[in-house]
Amino acid sequence: MNEEKERNLGPQPIASLMQQLQLRSHDLVAASTEQLTHKMVTRAVRGRRLTSNTKGIVQRALNQATGHVYKLKELFNY
Repeated sequence: MNEEKERNLGPQPIASLMQQLQLRSHDLVAASTEQLTHKMVTRAVRGRRLTSNTKGIVQRALNQATGHVYKLKELFNY
């Protein structure tokens, strides 16, 4: 149970940002030039602890989809 709390960190700032921009997981996957999956985006939004590599892939996809440069601090609170 303790391990479960550590992995699931709750909704992340990227979730509200994507909602404001009216973006869906598919939009990020389509914009990505790397191997980004819908499952990776879903985990990022829901607050599942991601590796730094995966967070970077999600960040770059969001930047590509929006044309804006977001920092990891703006997208994740861990």
